[in-house]
Amino acid sequence: MGGKLGTIWARAGHEVVFSYARSEQKLKKLAREAQGSARAGTPSEAAREADALLLAVRWSRVDDVLKQAGDVSGKVIVSCSLPMNADDSGLVIAHTSSGAEALAKKVPKARVVSAFNTVPSEVLFGVFAARRKASRASLVYCGDDASSKETAATLIKDVGFEPVDAGPLRIARYTEPFALLVAELAYESDGGPELAYRFERFGN
Repeated sequence: MGGKLGTIWARAGHEVVFSYARSEQKLKKLAREAQGSARAGTPSEAAREADALLLAVRWSRVDDVLKQAGDVSGKVIVSCSLPMNADDSGLVIAHTSSGAEALAKKVPKARVVSAFNTVPSEVLFGVFAARRKASRASLVYCGDDASSKETAATLIKDVGFEPVDAGPLRIARYTEPFALLVAELAYESDGGPELAYRFERFGN
């Protein structure tokens, strides 16, 4: 997810720093293949220079990457990390809280927006390729800070989605289980993982 979104944002004109992978070679390869203004760096380098950070790591790695990132005060953190258990069979936080809210408590001086975890990564390049079409796939996001949500909405549009503001960060209690539904449809059905969704309003 992180590699694909970073690649798309680089191709959309953003400066991107790829960080936090098993090997530095992987990060350099991503930066090289992104074909835009992208480079490899450490989490602390990415955090120090960025206007917005994408958190796209396994839930068990969140504390480690935050430690490596250092001070993220005032930063916009767009998180697509779901609070999954070790075998990815269920959420370890649900119903009365969410992974996004737990993250916000870990970094109280940052501004967390939950986004991009309700679609499979396999659909991202297809959505980007179709970004100029009249009807776009939807993508829900939520957060408590208005300016941070504007940043997230811009990044969502740059990928090719129509952003759908779902409200405050506590709404992640609903979007995170919804992500599991989408994953079930994407990975357990015959149609394949290149799946997106779209909300339409009728009767206005």
